[in-house]
This record gives sequence, structure tokens and C-alpha cells, in this order.
Amino acid sequence: MTISKTSINTAELIAGALRADILQGRLKSSQPLRQDDIAAKFGVSKIPVREALYQLKAEGLVTFIPNRGAAVSELSIQEVDEIYAMRIALETVALQRALPRLTIADLTRADDILIAIDHEQNVARWSELNWEFHATLYAPAYLPRLLDWVHTLHVNVARYLVIYLASLDYQTTSQQEHRTIVTACRHGDIETATKTLQLHLQSASQQLTTFLTQRQIK
Repeated sequence: MTISKTSINTAELIAGALRADILQGRLKSSQPLRQDDIAAKFGVSKIPVREALYQLKAEGLVTFIPNRGAAVSELSIQEVDEIYAMRIALETVALQRALPRLTIADLTRADDILIAIDHEQNVARWSELNWEFHATLYAPAYLPRLLDWVHTLHVNVARYLVIYLASLDYQTTSQQEHRTIVTACRHGDIETATKTLQLHLQSASQQLTTFLTQRQIK
């Protein structure tokens, strides 16, 4: 079966809408995603809906369950551990490669994003800005495939990020770590920058693991 360009564009629009609903918590973990309902909502056939769901499956946001259809993915503690182990490995490489190439404009942009985070009230937007900050520091590494993987891993945990980032204490600590990374980058201190980044990601992993553990107990 040939899929038209129009169908692909429609699938991308649907995927974008569903992704936003998942990341902002409007669609919860394990919630069913019925193709008929989604098709009716968007006024389309099931073909672009199916393509959208497979796209989100590749991003780790959707799971296909035999005889039940698609549902929002539920991350396990083991998956969180794996995702952050991968993020630490990939992101430290990206920062090490990028740091000598970072310009004053890059560092100014990173500072501006941190200021925006300080004043942002929408937690979902905070998550987006968090990615923009990290991406700004990694972009000069010129490792597009690696950064695509990093972004996918970020998206996998972003929907949980908006939940525990609501904690003011965590936000304060996270921002302090962000600024330590930028300062180290400004001074060309690769060791401090990468070590702080590693601790920053380990802390996020621990926060998310604690959140999932508590939810399992409930």
C-alpha cells in the first residue's frame, strides 16, 4: 500500500498533538489510544493515525499491546536506569566535543534560557526550555545522529519530568547545576563541566526512580 505525502503530513500533525498531550500529562501512562476515536477527533481515516502511533512508538511514548491496541507507554524503573545510563554516556561525549567550539553567543543563549526558566510558571514549558538549554551546549559538537538519540531519550522521560520538576527544591538545585556547567564551559574546564553534567543527570534519574517507586507502592 502506498502512503501519500498528504497522509504523512497528517500523521505528523496527529503525532505532534498526541505527543504534546502525553508530555503535558493530559494522556496518562497506560491510557488506551483507540485509533477509531483519534481518527474521529481529527476527521481523518485510520491510516495517518496508525502512522502517527508508530512514530510515537519509535520515540518510546506509545506501546502496542497484543489484542488490545496502542496505549501510552509506562516506564519501568529498569528502563529509567537504562535511559539515564545512555544519556550520561552520550551527553558527556557531546559536551566534551562541543565545549572547545562553544562561542560567546552560545553561552549567552544558554544564560538567557536559564533566566527564562527562572521566570517560567508553566512546568511543561520548563521541560522544553530544559532541552533547549542542553541542546544549545551540545550543538557545536556536530554529532547530529548522537543528538537525535539524546533528544529521543529526553522525550521518553520528559512527561515525568514535568511532575517532579514542580518541586521548588529540585528546580533550585537543577538551576544551580546548569549554571555551574555554563561557568565551567566559559572557562574551558571540561572536567568540571562533564562531571557536573553527570551528577545533574544522575540526580534526575534518582528523582524519577523515587517517583516511580512511590507510585508503585500506592
